[in-house]
Amino acid sequence: MLIFPANRVFWGRGGTGGRRALPASGDPGSGSNRRLLRLGAAAMLPLFLATTQSALAQDRPTAFLGATILPISGPPIEDGVLLIHEGRVLAVAPATAVAIPPDAERIDLAGRVVMPGLVDTHSHISEVEGADSSAPIQPEIRILDAINVRDSRVRKARAGGVTTVNVMPGSGHLLSGQTLYLKLREARVTEDLLILFEDGSPAGGIKMANGTNSRRPAPFPGTRARSAALVREQFIRAREYREKLAGVDDSDKRPARDLGLEALAEVLDGRRIVHHHTHRFDDILTVLRLREEFGFKVVLHHVSDAWKVAGEIAAAGVPSSIIVIDSPGGKLEAMDVSFRNGKALEDAGAAVAFHTDDPITDSRLFLRMAALAVRAGMSREKALEGLTLAAARMLDLEDRVGSLEAGKDADFVVLSGDPLSLYSKVLQTWVEGRKVFDLEDPDDYLHAVGGYGAGLDQPRSVDGYLAGEVLR
Repeated sequence: MLIFPANRVFWGRGGTGGRRALPASGDPGSGSNRRLLRLGAAAMLPLFLATTQSALAQDRPTAFLGATILPISGPPIEDGVLLIHEGRVLAVAPATAVAIPPDAERIDLAGRVVMPGLVDTHSHISEVEGADSSAPIQPEIRILDAINVRDSRVRKARAGGVTTVNVMPGSGHLLSGQTLYLKLREARVTEDLLILFEDGSPAGGIKMANGTNSRRPAPFPGTRARSAALVREQFIRAREYREKLAGVDDSDKRPARDLGLEALAEVLDGRRIVHHHTHRFDDILTVLRLREEFGFKVVLHHVSDAWKVAGEIAAAGVPSSIIVIDSPGGKLEAMDVSFRNGKALEDAGAAVAFHTDDPITDSRLFLRMAALAVRAGMSREKALEGLTLAAARMLDLEDRVGSLEAGKDADFVVLSGDPLSLYSKVLQTWVEGRKVFDLEDPDDYLHAVGGYGAGLDQPRSVDGYLAGEVLR
């Protein structure tokens, strides 16, 4: 079970059984309010009013009217109503079936398409760094300690409709560290984006890899067999470590603390999901073999050869997150990658999602993956699910995101047309009832259409701001 940081302004601090919420823009500790302290009185008033208006918008319901709504968990709704309040969905239904509260703000979206915020199961936005070259297995590494929330690619991801993302360290190791599940809210510091486990620790999985990435000079393994042996040894150590901790209350009898084995014990307990980079069909089967031996939960990532072993993947009950790119190349082990992977996995009965591996694929082009998969034979229903609900399930977040249903987070995307059309554009992206991207905003537009580095933070001097203040 996962919880979200409690909104200290509107919802108070509740237990895990109550409503879950996120930091509000009016939080006294937020970046926008700290910046207020640096402003002159004249510049302070407009910002204060904007913050107040944002807070008031959360105080009353908002109804989005007239759009075609794709809830994902059900059939499309023509002339639909999406009703939200305090960051949650209240109702999703045809206009004739929703009683809109009289005090609700009404937003006309006639001619538009609304769908859930996109869930990217595998990304490297925010300039992340992971393990170093000292060892091939480093489960103690936390990507939390290497996140740059002001990286322009975070805003570009919002421009692509991405609202939830699994940020991963690189794949040049057998195990390169702990991943981090993030909500792409407006943020000044990493903590503003976190999703939390019930004990308050940041939610995420473990990044593992096999194949050619980790086959390097010592201390890295030189062969595929040696790679599997090193992983097996480490999981055996973690299992023994967990057994020694079980039922031991006396601190003098507890084994010395080992951060790496602690993380692997969480994997064995099912608390952390293994997100496993793998391409070639024999490497895929090795992952399934290790998963069977140690019982951990795993999501297969990339799986270039999925079409060769789709039946085995389905029989194991293991989900796959695939990447569909129109200019494949680079890795020899990915030479047989096929647009047909989505169809092959769907036909076999395996769960399928998509990911960007940003910067391998720009997050702004995420919707195109589903379109290419449909062109290769995957069903429209499963392709759209692969961008949203199926991906949410692979992060154990399906109770919060991935579909538009009453009680879920108000994360959604407003599109100019069909999500699988080349001509459709992301017009707005909303996270928990707050608009975080608007194509009509000049700064957001720059992030949506600009090239590498577009919108990168630059020190500038503006009336009302101290010289050198970094805006946004």
